[in-house]
Amino acid sequence: YSAPTRRTQPPAPDLTVNSSLHDRTLALAGLFQAARLTQQLAREGRAEPQALAASVESLFMIDAATTEEVFGGVGGVAPGLKFLRDKLSGATEPGDMEVARYVVSLLHLERQFEKRPEVQDAVQRGLAAAEARARSSTDTTPDEPVAPEVIEKIAELYTQTVSTLGPRILVNGEQGYLANTLIAAKVRCALFAGIRAGFLWRQLGGRRWQLLFQRRAIANAAGEILRGKSE
Repeated sequence: YSAPTRRTQPPAPDLTVNSSLHDRTLALAGLFQAARLTQQLAREGRAEPQALAASVESLFMIDAATTEEVFGGVGGVAPGLKFLRDKLSGATEPGDMEVARYVVSLLHLERQFEKRPEVQDAVQRGLAAAEARARSSTDTTPDEPVAPEVIEKIAELYTQTVSTLGPRILVNGEQGYLANTLIAAKVRCALFAGIRAGFLWRQLGGRRWQLLFQRRAIANAAGEILRGKSE
């Protein structure tokens, strides 16, 4: 994975050093969105199709020109931005601690992933194959914008690569849903997307302490991005 780089000349500045709060907030929204999708799939057996599709598609966006492009535009992480805006501003719900636990686990697993370049290479090769299949697949519907065969291929790649780094993320939910092959595969895809977003966030200068000491700034940035989207 790499931070977004522009393809125009002269070369763009190193976004690892010069990233903005705007870009970090988008990446963080992608992370929280993936965690929330994981919870919804495990607890309810479903998730908003377009949000899941945007998160899955972000796995293929390795050489995106901008952070927005990673998620197919700001709309791709609108649920994550709303979650950041509301929760970091103080609004709470019973399931929030579970989402926070997934976020912490994803960030920990992302750190293990970052230390293993050979796993990163295997992931990139596997995602290239999955993307080729996705582009040629016609097995999609409004309710399933990503073909089930692509979901299953990405989930298999996650199992063979990222989940071997340990410790595995414990997903709680309804056993009937988690026993469903396709739902379980979607959960793995959501976790995979969370690793990708966390990796991007860290590349853009994101650090855990910011979640404590810049809560208000991040919430405000998320709100501003959402307002800009609606204008």
